[in-house]
Parts: sequence; C-alpha cells; structure tokens
Amino acid sequence: MPAATKRKSDGAASGSRAKKTKSAPDHTEAMELVDTLMEGDGDVEIAPAEARVVAAYTRWLEGELAAMKPKEKSSDEIHAAAEKLRSACVSGIKKQMAWKPSCKTGGAKWSFDGVCADPIVFGAMLNLSAAPKWKMHKYTVPEFEECMGSIGASVRYDTLHLCGNVNVRYQAEEGTFKMSGSYGAPRHMAK
Repeated sequence: MPAATKRKSDGAASGSRAKKTKSAPDHTEAMELVDTLMEGDGDVEIAPAEARVVAAYTRWLEGELAAMKPKEKSSDEIHAAAEKLRSACVSGIKKQMAWKPSCKTGGAKWSFDGVCADPIVFGAMLNLSAAPKWKMHKYTVPEFEECMGSIGASVRYDTLHLCGNVNVRYQAEEGTFKMSGSYGAPRHMAK
C-alpha cells in the first residue's frame, strides 16, 4: 500500500485564521468635535461626555507621537554602538588590503561604504564630542588611526599600512558614510 501524501494547505481551510493587524481606534467623533470647535467663534460649550471623547483622542495622539520619536541612547549604548561600527569599518578596510604592484609606491586604493543612521554614534566612532557638522573631512593617517586603531595587513613577505590622507564623507540625512584612502608597503616606499 503506497504511503499517503500530505496535501498543501491553500489557506482556505476552516481552521486557519488570518493575522489581524492592529488598527487605530475610531476617532471620527472626536475629530468632528475638534473641527466644530475650531470653526466656532470661541464661545462654544462642550458637554462632559464630549470633552472625554476629545481628551481620549488627545491622549491617543500623544501616544502616537511618542512612539514615533527615537529612543535616546545612554552613553554606554552610544559607546557600544560606536565600537561595533568601528570594528566593522576596520575589518572592511583590512579585507581590501591585498598586495598589488602599486603597494610599492603607496598608491593602492581602498574604499569602505557603510550605514550609520545615528550621527551621535558616528561622531563617537571618530572620537568627536558631538555629531559631525561636516559632510567631508580629511584625516592624516595618525589622526585616523588614533580614533580607529592601528590598521595594517600582513601579506606574504611584507606588511601593508595606510598611507596618505583618509577622506571621510558622512551624509546625515541618508545615514550613509564613505571612507577612502590609500595603502602601501613602507619598506618599499622608503627606497
């Protein structure tokens, strides 16, 4: 006797329930009362029941507004998020550092694109006291490594390090950033 095969559900079974989405309470009565009050000449009396309807609507609107505001982060949360972003940036930069003939002259290029929607976290990653007020900033390698840590990569017979300047662009409106610069093998560049 062949084994019975299971049928796939088409979703129309009587035992299945559709997910219910939370909908906003009906505040049409309150909105009509507010419109009436706003159109009036200022000398309008409201019954206590109507005042409660408007007050409930006001509290609901306050709750909606509070839910839309982002939660303020503590200094520990900002520091933790900045450290996580910093380690992701350093890791991404190091992964791009591979031997190329242009490493002999310090002309090998790297570029790292990232996302950080919170300007305060981005500023903390770069050891700034507040959110950056600039869209682009140029760092020297010692300045950049002071805030990001030492960045280098080991290749077969040499070690690669950042050289030149590092450009950092931050678009606060979009929450994106781009870091770019060059790297090379200092041993070869000295000759």
